[in-house]
Amino acid sequence: MSDNAIGLLVLVCIFASSMLGMLLHRALSPHHLSADTKDSVKLGMGLVGTMAALILGLLVAAAKGSYDTEKNEVTQMAAKIVFLDRVLANYGPESADTRVLLRRMVEGAVNRMWPDEKSQHVQLDPAGSGMEELHKAIQKLSPKSDAQVALRAQAVGMDSDLGQLRWLLFEQSGRSISMPLLIVVISWLAIIFASWGLFAPANTIAITALLLAAISVSGAIFVILELDQPFDGVIQISSAPMRNALAHLGK
Repeated sequence: MSDNAIGLLVLVCIFASSMLGMLLHRALSPHHLSADTKDSVKLGMGLVGTMAALILGLLVAAAKGSYDTEKNEVTQMAAKIVFLDRVLANYGPESADTRVLLRRMVEGAVNRMWPDEKSQHVQLDPAGSGMEELHKAIQKLSPKSDAQVALRAQAVGMDSDLGQLRWLLFEQSGRSISMPLLIVVISWLAIIFASWGLFAPANTIAITALLLAAISVSGAIFVILELDQPFDGVIQISSAPMRNALAHLGK
């Protein structure tokens, strides 16, 4: 299920809970809606609201941390690609084919990670990306001087770092947010909204306020889900670092 669908489902569930509370208000007898009952419900919902706010804050922090980590890895990968190209350039004309192979690999990676067609799925799997061919091409370089030996060793290290970053991005592509925990938080929010609807007057202002609150909360859930999948959806990691690196290759 997409993040948009989940966000919409959360909105419907939470707002429906508040409407259910309003329906219960009409069905219950007056002694169930006394001031003492209202105070008791407020105390209980205050505790639930505190727990929900705490967990929501932790989920947002975890999702933002995961997003920032992968964003930094993309920036590091772009910087290492440009530096590897410069190392190969300094190696000499013998590395010309290897530099062409590096550029081809980066172009493929950009197209796979940020496809132009929205219907295409993001592919983070490094398999078949040309990394193995690049690694073999660097290994085949035959240094003829001490300087070329040092540059080849540096290129091998950079190539290894790039491979590790690509696989790290792939392994991090799954959900880091616990869905059972998210479901529990949504259940708490539904209970809170039901309690608000139970004692809210059935007028346009109250219903509008509950709807806006439901939209805000479901928006927070949507942001959490989007940050947790930074290469899909609305909140994406920018491809600018990789495209800038691609523009500097071969120069």
